[in-house]
Amino acid sequence: MQPSIRQPGLDTLRALAIVLVFANHYMSFVTDEPTFGIVSKLGWTGVDLFFALSGYLIGNQILAGLRAGNFSMGRFAARRLLRTLPNYYVVLALYAFWPPFIDGTRHAPWWQYLTFTLNLGLVPGTRFSHSWSLCVEEQFYFVLPVVALLIARCRGAVALGWFALACGVAAGMLFRDIGWQAARPPHWGNGAFYTEVYYATLCRFDELLAGVALAMIRQCHAPLWERITSFGNWTLAAGILVTSLALTLFLDDHFGHAVTVFGYPLLALGFALLVLAALSPASLLARVRVPGAGSLAVWSYAIYLTHKQLCVVLAKALRPAGIDPGGPAGIAILAIASLAAGWLLYKVVETPFMLLREKYVPAVRRAPLPAASAGPSAGASA
Repeated sequence: MQPSIRQPGLDTLRALAIVLVFANHYMSFVTDEPTFGIVSKLGWTGVDLFFALSGYLIGNQILAGLRAGNFSMGRFAARRLLRTLPNYYVVLALYAFWPPFIDGTRHAPWWQYLTFTLNLGLVPGTRFSHSWSLCVEEQFYFVLPVVALLIARCRGAVALGWFALACGVAAGMLFRDIGWQAARPPHWGNGAFYTEVYYATLCRFDELLAGVALAMIRQCHAPLWERITSFGNWTLAAGILVTSLALTLFLDDHFGHAVTVFGYPLLALGFALLVLAALSPASLLARVRVPGAGSLAVWSYAIYLTHKQLCVVLAKALRPAGIDPGGPAGIAILAIASLAAGWLLYKVVETPFMLLREKYVPAVRRAPLPAASAGPSAGASA
């Protein structure tokens, strides 16, 4: 597998996203209190940041392939599945067969886990519930390339693409309004809000669409992309400002009607600006390498899958030993264990399948070598 070129800004954002998720899950499933203060309360937005990053990266792959005329639906699907399925199914097996991961919690029909449809009608407290975000992504990336291919064949494809994105944002607001009405009165203890709004596919595309919008600017409006990426630190400041505003609204009135309908697009805009800043060469976010962020970013998918139940299991073991999971020692043990489990899954499962992906399903189809080039020198330079 050829080493990928790491982008420090994107690594920092991905590392931030997994830290936010860890802090929120620590509060929700380990200590029942905001162990990390405001970071615990707002940590759920780490998933949204993952969405924004994913929307840009996957959207850029699709649009670049369409622009170059070499996009293959089969190749895209194969690469996507080799990236997501191995880790996911290994962890799913733990939830199915390993007693510490079963722990008597409610489970959905297994076909929902196997088909990435768990989020549809998901009830809080369901086993492996945090895989809802993977379901949203897989459903989105099932639809996105099909829509992109159809639009690419139309006259005025770029304008039509922007119209489709706008319709997606408007549809999200509409479905959140419908979900909010169905979940009334919405509050923290009301599981219906999560079922109807938070986990619902059609309510959670905002950040994914925002990431795709960045990819469209890059692939379809190159001069504009060059201009806006030259103002990296201004973009970073704007991203911090908009994200802070959105987070403040969610802190003040998380379940309010207006915040439910309009807060997610605002958060998506803030995160999109941060991703844009990470891609802007002059931005501090793009230039500063945060120690450890690169490794944390690489392991983030594996950590995301494993950390929640692992922390629950270890916290139960620590309490009889007199170690408070909310204290410094307990936090250190659970954090190190989560890192170790993520690293192990990455090394043992994810890396071999990524090597297979690059060998058999490379990002760009390799052209056959001319007959005259076949020989030792050609093999040595491959």
